[in-house]
Parts: sequence; structure tokens; C-alpha cells
Amino acid sequence: MRRAARAGGLPPAWGLALAWALILARAQALENGLARTPPMGWLAWERFRCNIDCEADPQNCISEKLFFDMADRLAEDGWRELGYKYVNIDDCWSAKQRDGAGQLVPDPKRFPRGIKALADYVHSRGLKLGIYGDLGTLTCGGYPGTTVDCVEQDAQTFAQWGVDMLKLDGCYSSEEEQAEGYPKMAKALNATGRPIVYSCSWPAYQGGLPPKVNYTLLAEICNLWRNYGDIEDSWDSVLSIVDWFSAHQDVLQPAAGPGHWNDPDMLIIGNFGLSYEQSRSQMALWTVMAAPLLMSTDLRTISPSAKEILQNRLMIQINQDPLGIQGRRIVKEKFHVEVFLRPLSQAASALIFFSRRTDMPFRYTTSLAKLNFPDNTVYEVQDVYSGKIISGLKTGDNFTVVINPSGVVMWYLYPMVQPWCLVRQQGPGGGVHPLIL
Repeated sequence: MRRAARAGGLPPAWGLALAWALILARAQALENGLARTPPMGWLAWERFRCNIDCEADPQNCISEKLFFDMADRLAEDGWRELGYKYVNIDDCWSAKQRDGAGQLVPDPKRFPRGIKALADYVHSRGLKLGIYGDLGTLTCGGYPGTTVDCVEQDAQTFAQWGVDMLKLDGCYSSEEEQAEGYPKMAKALNATGRPIVYSCSWPAYQGGLPPKVNYTLLAEICNLWRNYGDIEDSWDSVLSIVDWFSAHQDVLQPAAGPGHWNDPDMLIIGNFGLSYEQSRSQMALWTVMAAPLLMSTDLRTISPSAKEILQNRLMIQINQDPLGIQGRRIVKEKFHVEVFLRPLSQAASALIFFSRRTDMPFRYTTSLAKLNFPDNTVYEVQDVYSGKIISGLKTGDNFTVVINPSGVVMWYLYPMVQPWCLVRQQGPGGGVHPLIL
């Protein structure tokens, strides 16, 4: 979703419930068996934007070289084995006009070998290729869009090229066109016979919330979706996303699960706007939100510290947990400390202690009992970043964590004795609200 003009304005005259019923009736449920865990990979937009000046900046412009380079880095620098498998093109890849047959075509100077050759290379490296489209007259960057009448044709084009994921934006389209076009693309992708993960920006253009967004039905149409505005390379941007997702978690959390995920946007770790502590915080918070892990940084020059954060094996294991439950904020203290919980398979949990303070490291004391963990249970705890193990932590034991400003302490907990019951926050839609302790 880009900050660009859109056509249309007023909601349809019919009731929203009827509109969604019509959408569901027209749409074939996606049911493609894909994205059973949050997709992982690399996406061009936040770091490289719409830089098309390949004469002045050949290393960083949107061209086949950039994507060949990132495929090489994912394959050779340990990313692929950890699950980072998607190499995703964003806006500004195409020529300014469709060809004589009405087909989308890549810019001939910047992608001289074409998208199929790029896809073949990406596949040869054990990776998958993603591409960008827009359900409108133009993409957000001003390139040819996919109007409703072109949906089936473009789905076939992407499949013929060997594309594995489609991100469909919504600039320059009306509410009615989106209501028709997004479900139509789901059906068209299925009809190609090629497995293509489908990422929708639809909710973000409708404010992200009911009644204009019906997440139950959206999960039948898209594998993942953008709910909110674009991330920028700043800590303020990260916080605004966390704030929005936390404020609306009662709506958003139940919508997520295997095959259908909320997408808070890209990881900006390794760029210019986050400190070391803030980078660790974004990775932890996105993991607890069961978010797609789509990096947008230069993997050719990434720092060792950023790479270490992004390649944390336990973190990735938690993000990819097969239960697929999105976490929640369960505590919001008056003194700017928050606690997030994500239930995991085999009665395990992930806890984040997050400090928004800007003064000094803060000593935070609590217990698992105060966080509503089940009574009479003993846990083994592993610090996700330091690797330190704490054995024999009882539910009633007080403990203290030291949280750096804008930083996190993240724990992976699993019962040493199976509990009689699961954590009360575990179920989607549990209705747990932040506690002021």
C-alpha cells in the first residue's frame, strides 16, 4: 500500500453484510495449501523503492541484477536453510505499457532476460520468486495495473513465468473494483494450476477493521494481507504498527492461522533507522505476531549484528510454529513496559518483555502466575537472544528481567511437567485485555 491516489470514494449502496455475501458467493475459496507457516524471504520495496536509474546507480536500481544478487545471497549466506526462500519483486519492474497482445512485460532495459529467466534462476538456487501487481488502472508507482478485466490474463502470465507469490496492491482502484477483483484473482490463480501464494493489500485500503473488512471471509480469499500503512525506515514507524496491531488485537488475532496471516509489513533490520536494540525488538515483536518475515535490506552489505538477529534459529522456530496462533499483548504497564505472549505447540509459549522507556535499563519483576500461566507447573526457560537456560521456574516464582531502552527480553518456555490446562490466553479470540499491574 503506497501513499497514492485511489479512484472511487463512497461505499456501495448495499449493506456491507450483503456485499461480503456476494463476494463469497462469487469467489472460490483459495484452498491452495500454501503458506501453512508465515512466508519468509526478501522483498525489495522498503530498501530499494522505485529506483530505476540504472545508469547512475546500477547496483541498487530495480533490475534483474538486484534480484540475481539477492538470490545468490539467500542461497550462499545461510538464509535459505533457515527458511528465507522468497525473492520478491515489488513495484516498478514492468514496462510503462503492456505489449501488443495486452500482456504485462518487464522493462526491457532493466530486465533484458525477462521474468521467466529470473524465475528459472531463482528456482535453480532452491528459492521461490514473488512479483508485484496492482488491482487498478496503475500501480502505486505509475506502471500498468491489473484492472478487473485483466485479472485472469495476468494470473496466467505470472504462472507461465514461474512466479510463486503475488502481492496485489490497491492503488487507483475503487472500493467496488476491489470487492470484485481481489476474490477474482484468488480464483484465477487457482485456475492456473500453479501454486502461487496470494498476498492482498485489500484490508489496508478499507481501514483494516470491521465492518468494512470481514476477516473470516478474507481468510478464504488470501494467504496473507496487509492491514495497515507501509513501514518506513524508522523506530516511530515500527511503534505505530505495533500500536495499531495491539489496539485491534481482538479483531486481528483470531484471523491469523495456517494459510492466512496478518502482515504488518517488512523487516527493516539492517537498514539505517533502527538501533541494535530496536532491531532486536522488531524481530521479536514480528515473531510473536506470527508475521511473515520478509526482509527488506541489502543482503550484500548487511552487518554481522543484523544478520545474527535475522538468523536466530530459535526465533525462526517460534515464528514458524505449526500451531500458527498469533500472539497478543497481555500487559501494558503505566511505566512503559509491555508483555506479549504467543502460545506455541506442545504447550510451549513465547514471552516478550518490551520496554518503551528511553532512560536506562529497567528491572521488571513479575511472575508467570501474574501473567495467567496455569498453576502448579514448572517450566524450563530459554532466553531467545542470549541462549541462557533457566530450569525449574515455577508459576508462582517471582523473577526479574532487565530490559534495555526500546529493547526486549524474549523467552521460550516449555513445561517440564505437562500442565493440566493450557495458558488462558491461548485460544484465538480469548478476549484477554492488557493488565495494569
